[in-house]
Amino acid sequence: MKFSDFGTKFVEHCGIRQLMDDLGNAMRHGQDIMMLGGGNPAYIPAVQQRFRQAMGHILERGDRFEHMIGDYDAPQGNADFVRALVNLFNRHYDWGLGPENIAITNGSQHAFFLLFNLFGGLRQGQNRRILLPMTPEYIGYSDLGLSEQLFTARKPNIVHGEDRFFKYHIDPSQLNVDQDTAAICVSRPTNPTGNVLTNAEVRILSDLAKKHGLPLIIDNAYGMPFPSIIFDDVSPVWEPHIVLSMSLSKLGLPGVRTGIVIANKTIINAITNLNAVLALSIGSIGPTLACDLIESGEILTLSQQVIRPFYQQRAEQAVRWVDEAMGDCPCLIHQPEGAIFLWLWFPDLPISCQALYERLKQRNVLVIPGHHFFPGLEEQWQHRHECIRITYSQDPEMVKQGIRIISEEVKRAYDEASVDWPSRRSL
Repeated sequence: MKFSDFGTKFVEHCGIRQLMDDLGNAMRHGQDIMMLGGGNPAYIPAVQQRFRQAMGHILERGDRFEHMIGDYDAPQGNADFVRALVNLFNRHYDWGLGPENIAITNGSQHAFFLLFNLFGGLRQGQNRRILLPMTPEYIGYSDLGLSEQLFTARKPNIVHGEDRFFKYHIDPSQLNVDQDTAAICVSRPTNPTGNVLTNAEVRILSDLAKKHGLPLIIDNAYGMPFPSIIFDDVSPVWEPHIVLSMSLSKLGLPGVRTGIVIANKTIINAITNLNAVLALSIGSIGPTLACDLIESGEILTLSQQVIRPFYQQRAEQAVRWVDEAMGDCPCLIHQPEGAIFLWLWFPDLPISCQALYERLKQRNVLVIPGHHFFPGLEEQWQHRHECIRITYSQDPEMVKQGIRIISEEVKRAYDEASVDWPSRRSL
């Protein structure tokens, strides 16, 4: 059997497949597997109860349920949902949006496949690329391009803080825009690190994009104003050259696969056309379930007063467990500023993060090795092989036990190499 170039690309190994396979296998095997690698949001009781109530209202109100499951929505997405989003953003941020500025997709992963291939790839014989101004970046971007070498990426500045903490910052000196640059893309908060770009950093990127006539794509899946899993005081931004991608997944609705794209009407028209070609219509369950919450503004209260405090407490708890388990072992933690992950860096780790992943898997602990999170970084950098991503969204006792096992395996790796732990702690 011979596949096309397109087919060959998608039968090869990819990092996001590993993540989702591990997640699926862990769910099938139950609590014996400590799933610290996936991106599944937590089951927050108050949030789950609110969604149950919303579904109950749908079932009770006329023929709303029948329309939800029995009718095609327009390729742009559910019209009531789009209008509710327009009103919410204009009411709170005065963005001047109209319905022509929003399209719904079948999940944000679907949205980024469309966006990256709308801008990147071959154009009049030239391969155009997406600039990632700071890595590490989201694992799910890596295999979305239909052309080769879709991404070009830049290393960050690393700033060391107190205790074990460090933080990545954009390095302005590295932000050269080449002739083949098609768009700039960042996530905020960043998956995998929990990094949140400052307002000043976003302004630098926005000005750079505007200067060169490029779109700035901001992946806002964890950000403001919902689900608001962001622990710093930052402001959401949108302008006509900005493409803002959002999602219902991290509210606690990953199964409904609902992505939201906010952009100028030319981009929204292109996405709507692609939706029609690739899917005919957009799924109705997520938009119908969330529409009243958005229309009333309750989604903001739920995000800011329930979801954000829940994850912030979990993050602080996970940091304490890492600190206790690692002791003097050389383990640094990226400052957790949002999202649902800790990014752990083991300086001069004597084995690769892939080898550490395999050792942990043998002990029923699943993490994601860090080298998957550097799409487009062409230069060799040892740092990418010294990091792992873990989630703190799952059962606390499982997370605590998993962190303990990670510490044991990391210490074993350093012991085998006779590394002086205290000297590493000062890094």
